[in-house]
Amino acid sequence: MPYANLRSYFGDNVSGRAAAPHLLWDPFTGKVVQFFPANSRSLCLRDGPGGTRTNRAGSVVIQVEALFFPWCRVGGKTYESLVDTPCMGWDELYAWVASWGVASSWPMGKPTSFTGKRDERIWRIRSGWFGHSQAPENDHTDPGTWPDFPASSKPSTGTGGTKQYQPFPGDAWFTMGRKSPIVARMHDRLVAVGCNRYKSSANKDVIGSGDVASYEAWQRLQGFTGSAATWPPGKTTWDALRVPKG
Repeated sequence: MPYANLRSYFGDNVSGRAAAPHLLWDPFTGKVVQFFPANSRSLCLRDGPGGTRTNRAGSVVIQVEALFFPWCRVGGKTYESLVDTPCMGWDELYAWVASWGVASSWPMGKPTSFTGKRDERIWRIRSGWFGHSQAPENDHTDPGTWPDFPASSKPSTGTGGTKQYQPFPGDAWFTMGRKSPIVARMHDRLVAVGCNRYKSSANKDVIGSGDVASYEAWQRLQGFTGSAATWPPGKTTWDALRVPKG
């Protein structure tokens, strides 16, 4: 199916709009079109009344539809799986999704075949990437495969082209009034992932009440509840936040 046809179906057709994802991605050209804001629910997952929320849970549930069908023929070449395509635009697409706080992990395992694997509890408490084959209340088994996360998304203490992130400084480091450029970079990341509970950006390099409220919002977004979601930060959520090194 041509990209323009599917774009029109989700964007203009009544039936298509009722089942549209947030994004349609063409891995052969890198084209992407967005049908809903990232922080608004989309409609492509089955979501029964009274059950686990699938189209809307936490702060964001970003749904990406890849324009691919097994054994499709494009430009005279046949492609068995999504990872066999050029995956053009994947790095940019990944970076945009990650900017909303989605962890760089597959909590139910990275899809390698058209086999369903569903766990309602993991879906409810873990941030990360899930295939349609892993969404509760659904019976689809796509996408079959998915490209690896870009190398730059992985924390590294080495040198070279891999982006480096600030190591967890320990929970005792996060004392009120501490002044550090790390605090300012944490502030910026919390704003970027949609957990902005700050009243202003003044003195953003000093730990204050806005940092506490914003980081606790981030910990709740990561699936933590009760005392586990309260200040100070923990290593798991700190690593997932990916605060850049200076």
